[in-house]
Amino acid sequence: MGDRNKVAAIDGLLADLSRATIGATFNPFRDASPDDLPDAPAIRLANLRHYLEEREQAEVLAVGEAAGYQGMRWSGIAFTSEFDLLRWGDPYRRSGRRPRPWKEPSGTVVHGVLDEFDAERQVILWNTVPTHPHLPEQPLSNRRPSRPEVAAGLTYVQRLIDIVRPRLVVGVGRIAAETLGTRAVYVRHPAQSGATAFRAGMRALL
Repeated sequence: MGDRNKVAAIDGLLADLSRATIGATFNPFRDASPDDLPDAPAIRLANLRHYLEEREQAEVLAVGEAAGYQGMRWSGIAFTSEFDLLRWGDPYRRSGRRPRPWKEPSGTVVHGVLDEFDAERQVILWNTVPTHPHLPEQPLSNRRPSRPEVAAGLTYVQRLIDIVRPRLVVGVGRIAAETLGTRAVYVRHPAQSGATAFRAGMRALL
């Protein structure tokens, strides 16, 4: 990133995110489990930093609900799995010990659409809750984030909006769209048979 103020703002955002406690969620930039590689939180934070650097000129911010156990939990990037990291190559790195990389169905749809329109670096993917809500004692699960978790996560979305100043904010799914309010354009989430509607919605915007 060429703008020093922007770089400093991103650094501050990521530093705060790496220390954040958002309800009962798993913070992939601070927390680790036996399934993680050594320094996994630092790996995920570095992935996110490089991702944002590559999208310095992006004009669209697409915001989903929360990190999922097959995607951002391991990659550090919304709607992105370890499978995507392998496609992108260095300097992106996996953070999990599992021999086979994690692959997230929703992320596959999202990146497929971005690739189709050659828009991968024109869009920043983020989540309303940038950490992973899971069921009690079930770390490899997803649950709907609580209202306090959404409220806490929204502060990071707003900071990113202030830094990036996107031309367009897309709320991917009802939770994101309702949380962001009138500043966002709603697009159907690709999960639960929503892939076709998501493609159509993004096609109309990109």
